[in-house]
Amino acid sequence: MYDIARVRADFPILSREVNGKPLIYLDNGASAQKPQVVIDAMTRAYEHEYANVHRGLHYLSNLATDKYEAVRGIVARFLGAPDPEEIVFTTGTTEGINLVSYAWAAPRLEAGDEIVLSVLEHHANIVPWHFLRERQGVVLKWVEPEPDMTLDPQKVIDTIGPRTKLVAVTQMSNVTGTLVDVAAICRGARAKGVPVLVDGSQGSVHRPVSIPEIGCDFYAITGHKLYGPSGSGAIWISKARMAEMRPFLGGGDMIREVSRDAVTYNDPPMKFEAGTPGIVQQIGMGVALEYLMDLGMENVAAHEAALRDHAIARFQGLNWLNVQGHAPGKGAIFSFTLEGAAHAHDISTVLDKKGIAVRAGTHCAMPLLEHLGVGATCRASFGLYNTTEEIDRLVEALEFCHELFA
Repeated sequence: MYDIARVRADFPILSREVNGKPLIYLDNGASAQKPQVVIDAMTRAYEHEYANVHRGLHYLSNLATDKYEAVRGIVARFLGAPDPEEIVFTTGTTEGINLVSYAWAAPRLEAGDEIVLSVLEHHANIVPWHFLRERQGVVLKWVEPEPDMTLDPQKVIDTIGPRTKLVAVTQMSNVTGTLVDVAAICRGARAKGVPVLVDGSQGSVHRPVSIPEIGCDFYAITGHKLYGPSGSGAIWISKARMAEMRPFLGGGDMIREVSRDAVTYNDPPMKFEAGTPGIVQQIGMGVALEYLMDLGMENVAAHEAALRDHAIARFQGLNWLNVQGHAPGKGAIFSFTLEGAAHAHDISTVLDKKGIAVRAGTHCAMPLLEHLGVGATCRASFGLYNTTEEIDRLVEALEFCHELFA
């Protein structure tokens, strides 16, 4: 049984007050809070275990290297990936997608070649492809969602043409919570010989992930949304695609030998990891992923589905609340506006005075907000430690906002 009181006790920040009110943290889509076990592991690493990795033969270096490299296997288990050597460490999903853009796509795409994207994408899965559009003449082909913000996999597949070289798609929208059937997209793309990159920043947080079941070529995650530290992340890359990639960054660890006239590169995944990494950040992410696996991602998904259903039921009673996106099976992410002149930033400020943390703005998804016809929204995004009582508090605060701005 999912013991929400015990889970909440694992997160020390949830016991604090903001503006004299108990904190209600509903900004998990931007960054999640950290359990004590992650905080303790990072503190211990800095206090008692820190040294540079892969560099020395002394005790601390070996200890740090062992703990750091063990995270590769933890990430592989979390993603259901078959081989830890297919895991490349990054600072987060943004770096992971840029790695693919620079190391895999840029050397092989020519002017007129196409990348298929959905309008649901976060800027991190848009801007790296714009680089190729600007610099190499690559064409971006966009797939629009349905009115309820569902993304039809067949529409994505049908957009693939003879010049399509990559499909890049999110598993879950960070604005509407839409859950995308990435496995269906991968099956269709694979039948046409086109690789697929999946942005797992949101999807991996809210439900179990199985790389073999998805069938993608690239899958990126970011640690700070997975209850780990900022500056941590990873991308799974199939060995076939790794073999096609050139190095992205140059420096220590990604080389075997360097001379005045030549350089020999290391084997993957080290080939794509240059310089001193975020050692403690990655150790912290590993502990966070183990924490999630101990809870059970199926249990997390069930808890958040109950939160989603409770929020939907409560929001339906607010006929002046405009919620963006009603895709079936969506995640517990809600972007909304209020009827009238209240700006999202004003709403967020009022909610903050009541101790409720939400996001306000474009959520790094400007094409989607343009498609929705809104300039900005408030976003309440729920996590594994949120409760139905907190949703009720949010509704009370929104009713206050409605009266205030009416």
